[in-house]
Amino acid sequence: MIRTSRNWIAYLCENLASSGMMPTWEAATYLTDNLFGDKPNPRLLRTACPYEDTTHLLHRLYQPLVTAATRDVPLPPAAMIHVFTDVSLTGKSAVLVVYFPGHNQPHQLLLLDAAKAWDLVFENSDEFNAWAEERYHWIRTALTSIIRSAPVSPTLPSALEAVKN
Repeated sequence: MIRTSRNWIAYLCENLASSGMMPTWEAATYLTDNLFGDKPNPRLLRTACPYEDTTHLLHRLYQPLVTAATRDVPLPPAAMIHVFTDVSLTGKSAVLVVYFPGHNQPHQLLLLDAAKAWDLVFENSDEFNAWAEERYHWIRTALTSIIRSAPVSPTLPSALEAVKN
């Protein structure tokens, strides 16, 4: 069992506000409305745009976990991480967290998580924090492993050196 070390709800709320997606009060309401209450989440089932709303919810849950992991495990300058979703309105959606090392090197999968978005409803904040901490830990562990095992790429010659050769 992974011990929860953060208040992930506050972290997600701050991330939504600091990224400019929504003001703090709206972020707090959004997270409260979508993470707590009855299963299945009636807001996702009764929305006019279920696909878009589900995509937004999954990105708003997973992207801050990736951000937290990259703060703990710094990325090389050319690298980036992207969160992809394959949304299903009838079954489990797939969330993929992919590491792109840059310099045309092959990308690597950090996380593949299957989630029924309308069932991502929690009884209390401790339950949600444990869920988020587990995924954060998976992403951080995979990222640490990839960064440590990555070969040191040779430095590219400067423009002047390239012309001399």
